[in-house]
Amino acid sequence: MTDCGCEKARRDLEEYLRDEVCKTEHTDIAEHLAKCPACRDEALVAKTLTEVVARACRETAPEQLRDQVLARLRTAQAHH
Repeated sequence: MTDCGCEKARRDLEEYLRDEVCKTEHTDIAEHLAKCPACRDEALVAKTLTEVVARACRETAPEQLRDQVLARLRTAQAHH
């Protein structure tokens, strides 16, 4: 196991977080993140952002709000 360095860790960060790198690369990046606060912070931001976006994609608008938006869109389309 070797420290892969900041450049590789940051380049492959998204794949690492999604578990899409081979076991060796995963180990190397994990080792780097353990030693590099800047890359670890970047990984935390990326992971948090991914989780927030995923959670937002599962949420749905209240039915009344959705109906209001659709009604306004229909009105706007009718006037154009």
